[in-house]
Amino acid sequence: MTKEEFRIVYMGTPDFAVESLKALVEGGYNVVAVVTMPDKPMGRHGSVLQPSPVKQYALEKGLKIMQPEKLKDPAFVEELRALKADLQIVVAFRMLPEVVWSMPPYGTFNAHASLLPKYRGAAPINWAVINGDTETGITTFMLKHEIDTGDIIDQVRIPIAETDNVEIVHDRLMELSGKLVTKTVDSIINGTFKTTPQDSIENAELTPAPKIFRDTCRINWNQPAKKVYDFIRGLSPYPAAWTTLDGKSVKIYEAGIEHNAPADASLPCGSIMCDGKTYLKVKAEDAWLSIHMLQLEGKKRMPVADLLRGAKFGADARFE
Repeated sequence: MTKEEFRIVYMGTPDFAVESLKALVEGGYNVVAVVTMPDKPMGRHGSVLQPSPVKQYALEKGLKIMQPEKLKDPAFVEELRALKADLQIVVAFRMLPEVVWSMPPYGTFNAHASLLPKYRGAAPINWAVINGDTETGITTFMLKHEIDTGDIIDQVRIPIAETDNVEIVHDRLMELSGKLVTKTVDSIINGTFKTTPQDSIENAELTPAPKIFRDTCRINWNQPAKKVYDFIRGLSPYPAAWTTLDGKSVKIYEAGIEHNAPADASLPCGSIMCDGKTYLKVKAEDAWLSIHMLQLEGKKRMPVADLLRGAKFGADARFE
């Protein structure tokens, strides 16, 4: 069977999923439909409906679009079955019921932004950076009942630089995902693909990657500076690490470790050192962190030097 004959249904929603769909469409693969989330209400009263990035791309290319509220809806399942897809591909979508993922003769594979079995879950890129990893990647694997546990088809690895934030890693993985998805499809069409059960991988790390909530993003200053630094870049620019000052929220987007400036052990963690003009430093357990970009509650995000033209920090100021 050729790639022009091989029928594919693609499922995805955010920007990350657009690159793989684009690689399939521009590569001449036969994408017979795109499944994505229903349009999201936007605006003050929710009166404006915002289509997902995947839907916007699918509209541009004239692809059939399906937006079920519930993936077990009998009408959706029947419409999906009528497409007679040979394969389904999932990139950054929802958990599928078995009636959906088991439907095509070649099954359904997922492209996940980690080196499985490490970082199963909703936020693998964030947690890889937060945990100070020096490597991550993309994995394609066949879906089965338990989330992110299916047999691995292929992986590609990339380094994480110590200065990378989650946006940089996200964009690099997004580009690679398109290449790995098309490579995986080719191997399935050609009958050359092999799978590896995740539980057969020796010395596998099973670090989880749970969904990130607002409380997850609060900075704990009572730990080594490297931990705080990785935490900040692992959440930058979105959803952003935050702390409080005088009861108000402060988001921190960029920071650096003052390696040659040991922290005064007598000062509580979170203590602020500031010259009122060019720098703002915060004490962690073992060193100072120099804050480069932040956002006070109700204000715009800005470099520290710009902020200090209008904001003043007292001698006893402290982030908590």
